[in-house]
Amino acid sequence: MTSPAKPLSGWRVLVPRGGKWGDGVAATLRGFGAVPVIAPLINFAATDDAEGLAAALGRLSSGHYDWLVITSATTVDVLVSQRTVIPDDTRIAAVGETTAAALTLAGYQVDYVPEADNSARGLIKEWPEHAAGRVLIPHSDIAEPTIVAGLAGLGMEVDYVAAYRTVGVQVSDHIREDVASGKVRGILVTSGSVARQIAAQLAPLPEGTVVACIGPRTAFDARGAGLTVHVIAETRSADALVEALVEYAQR
Repeated sequence: MTSPAKPLSGWRVLVPRGGKWGDGVAATLRGFGAVPVIAPLINFAATDDAEGLAAALGRLSSGHYDWLVITSATTVDVLVSQRTVIPDDTRIAAVGETTAAALTLAGYQVDYVPEADNSARGLIKEWPEHAAGRVLIPHSDIAEPTIVAGLAGLGMEVDYVAAYRTVGVQVSDHIREDVASGKVRGILVTSGSVARQIAAQLAPLPEGTVVACIGPRTAFDARGAGLTVHVIAETRSADALVEALVEYAQR
C-alpha cells in the first residue's frame, strides 16, 4: 500500500542560516518531505566597539541595570563568550521564544517574554506595568531603534550598545542558478537583513517561488526590500515558520 505524499514532497526549500538553527530547520523540513538547501546569507562578526561593549557588560555585572533586554540568540552567544555575570536582581526580557530558550540554555533566568507578539513592537506593547529603572539593550549594529525608542517612551533610562555586527554572505553560483531556474520552490526569510541579502543576491525571484517570513515585522522588511511575500508565520519561531509553509502548500 502506497503511503500518502507528505505536504512538502517535491519542494526544495532554501534555509538562509546555518549552524544548529539551520540543521534543526532542515530536519523539520525533511519530516514534511522537503529537500532543504542550507545557504547562509548572513553571518555575525565581532563588534567594532569592543571597549563600549566591555564597559556596558561591566556595568551590567556590577548591578547598574534593573533590566537587560535581549533581542537575539546571537546576543546570548556574546554574553557567554564574555563570561557575563548577570545579578539576580537584574530582570531579563527576551524577544521571542528562540531567544528565551537560548538564554535558559546558557544558564540565565528569563523574567519576561511577550506572549501575543514575539517582536520588538510586541515587547513594548506588553511591557510589564510599573516596570521602570535603567535598562541595557545589547544588539546588532544594524538593529532598528524600535525597542530603544519604545522603552524610552515608557520612561525607562535606556543604554544600548552594539554587541556584534551582521554581515552578508555570498551564496554560491549553483545556489543562484537553482533559485533563478525555479528549482528552489520556497525560501525562508528569518530577518530583515536576510530579506535584503535575498533581494541583493537572488532577485528577481521566479514567479512560482514562495517566500515565507518569520513574523509580520520580517514580512514588512521583506516587502520593503522588494520581495513578494506569500507566507507569514504567526509567531517568531522556526517551527511556526515551517508549519506556515506546510499550510500554504496544503492549500
